Order: sequence, then structure tokens, then C-alpha cells
Amino acid sequence: MFLTGSQIYLRPLAIADADDFYQWGNDREVIQYSLSSFAIPKSLAHYQQWLSASNSGKSTIELGICCKETNKLIGYAGIAGISQLNRSGEYFILIGNKQYWGLGIASEVTRIVTQYGFETIGLHRIELTAFVENQAAVKAYTNAGYHHEGVKRQSGFRHGQFLDKVMMAVIAPQWLATNKSVL
Repeated sequence: MFLTGSQIYLRPLAIADADDFYQWGNDREVIQYSLSSFAIPKSLAHYQQWLSASNSGKSTIELGICCKETNKLIGYAGIAGISQLNRSGEYFILIGNKQYWGLGIASEVTRIVTQYGFETIGLHRIELTAFVENQAAVKAYTNAGYHHEGVKRQSGFRHGQFLDKVMMAVIAPQWLATNKSVL
């Protein structure tokens, strides 16, 4: 276990996680609003190769989300594009196991990873984008303390059309003043 919450714990990803990623990557409902890298189906070998290089760079932190009760990998989250100069990064999350949707896990993971970004990595700003249509994600980010900053018009192509994305962010002074440490 790397970081823990009430329902989940976060740990480094492993090559053994490839089967789960392969399953999630082939479920259109799971990846419909996910990163563009999931838009094209990938082989099991691709996920194994990707996971072997996971967390090898200094600009991205990728963590597996595991259910405390079952120890089962249910998704992954992290911070990408970490800039040491600007002390900023971009948050991401994918709950791949649909049995765990709607349980508040995304908000919990978002709070834990955000706290880690501020307290441990020393970031000043963490931002994200989400498709406007993905109301569950927008709600989870809002519940976790992120603030709306604007809309990127027609910035993603899904379901045969260009869709808007909401831009959200939080900065360390605001976050740390209103959130007690969860780490």
C-alpha cells in the first residue's frame, strides 16, 4: 500500500495489472471519456509494455486504485505533465471496474492524490479537464475541491462529434487551508 483512504488504497502499477487494463480498454463504456490513448484498442502485450515503463519518468505519477475489501485493482489515477519549474501537473483518473462507479471512490481518490501532489511533491497547482457530458466526473472533482476555470470548446471527439471540456483546477494555498491532511 502506498496511500490509503476509507474505501481504497493506492499502489504502484505492475506488469501483472495488464489483464485489467486490457479488459477496461476494450469496454467502450469504461473508456468513452478517457484519455485519447484508450480510444484505439490495444493488445495485452501493449499494456504489459506500457506498465513495465510506468512511473519511470519524473513527470508522471501513476497509481493503481485497489479496493480495501477485496484487494482488487479497480482503476488508476495520478498526475501527469509535472513541471518542476511551474510546480504544476494534470490530474487523471479511470475507474475501470464498473461495479465501483457511483460509490464516491473517484472523489476519495482525487482528494488523496491531490493532497499527495501538494504535500509530498510540492506542487502549487493541479489542473484537469473533463468532458462536459461526463457529469459524474465533474461532480466527483467538484466534491473533491476542484474549481471550474472555463470551457475548452469542442476540444474532444467522442460519439461522432466534437464535445466541450470543462477546465478545473485547485491551488495549494486554497486546498491546504480547507482540507485536513488525508495522508
